[in-house]
Amino acid sequence: MSWEQVADDVFVIHGTHVNLYLLRDGRDLTLIDAGWYGDAATIERAVRDIGHRPEDIAAILLTHAHLDHVGALNHLHRRYGTPAYTSAIEVAHARGEYHESATPLDVIKRLTDRSTIAWAARITAAGGLRNNTVPHIQPFPTEGPLDLPGHPVPIPCPGHTSGHSAFHLPEVGALATGDAMVTAHPTSKIQGPQPLPNFFNHDTPATIAGYTTLEPLPADLLLPGHGPVWRNGVATAVAQARTNAQYQRP
Repeated sequence: MSWEQVADDVFVIHGTHVNLYLLRDGRDLTLIDAGWYGDAATIERAVRDIGHRPEDIAAILLTHAHLDHVGALNHLHRRYGTPAYTSAIEVAHARGEYHESATPLDVIKRLTDRSTIAWAARITAAGGLRNNTVPHIQPFPTEGPLDLPGHPVPIPCPGHTSGHSAFHLPEVGALATGDAMVTAHPTSKIQGPQPLPNFFNHDTPATIAGYTTLEPLPADLLLPGHGPVWRNGVATAVAQARTNAQYQRP
């Protein structure tokens, strides 16, 4: 199945090797991240499967402007008028005014076995080589809890990109970490909380330093951009990610 419920009114949508999250409040939804370009139909199907319409998505919150997270933003905006928000720093990145991402050559150099080659083929088919800037994106409208379903709280954690944000969900004790911290990735041999391999990060030391901001947040549930949901607490995840960082690929 392309989705599953992970907490009260919180759902994970499984895109193409990437996780997206729906927050529900009555008939209204918030979507965190939008997968690859080719994941638009998966999002629409998952929304309908849980008894909603794509028009019920009040807004999309973007952790950061990499192609595997911005994918369906333009489709959902064109078809349903869905607004999208990210940090003020990340807006210019999403609009294509600068780039902080791994290049196709970076990826090709690290295709070392059948699993990574298969991963590369799948993300290419999902739009991995497609230019996908987001001209309509806006900065978060307020500081602190956003007036959106789930009342997510943006948490700046730069490093993976300069304007990367996590989203704390205090009402359910969860933290959506985007790519600041993941629990698995096809290019990593490590399982469990970790930063992504260095070549994906704009600044890996800053990514790890940002864990200081995430560590004290009261959340038992970690919702990563890649890999399975972690249910053993954010502080435990941070400790493991710091340890795993020393074994991560360059």
